[in-house]
Amino acid sequence: MEQAPCQACGTSSEPLMKFSLGKDFFGKPYDRLSPASDQHPKWYCPICSMHKNLQRDFRDIHTEYDKLIAGQGSELTKGDEFLRSSIRLREILTILGSTQKPSPLLTDRDVKLLMERLNTATMPA
Repeated sequence: MEQAPCQACGTSSEPLMKFSLGKDFFGKPYDRLSPASDQHPKWYCPICSMHKNLQRDFRDIHTEYDKLIAGQGSELTKGDEFLRSSIRLREILTILGSTQKPSPLLTDRDVKLLMERLNTATMPA
């Protein structure tokens, strides 16, 4: 049986994996495979799987930033989470910059933009 290609980069020469259970960046649990509607889970090669995790952390931080700007309850109102998020964005940018090919899931431009926005936001006390 022929292996399906990676859903992000298209390679079929690497073993594929799917992480379905876990916690998001802020520690909230998630399960992407349990819903009955998920009949076509996506599978990723090891590099794209790592980039998918980076993308998830980026998305979680971006969502909390949007809540912060809208004046809603946000994890970023906690000083330690704000700092942790800023550090994680720098880590993501470093990882993206160290790969040989651009990530098919996340651009360094998007990460830099969110970093700039966080830097101009008021850090909680």
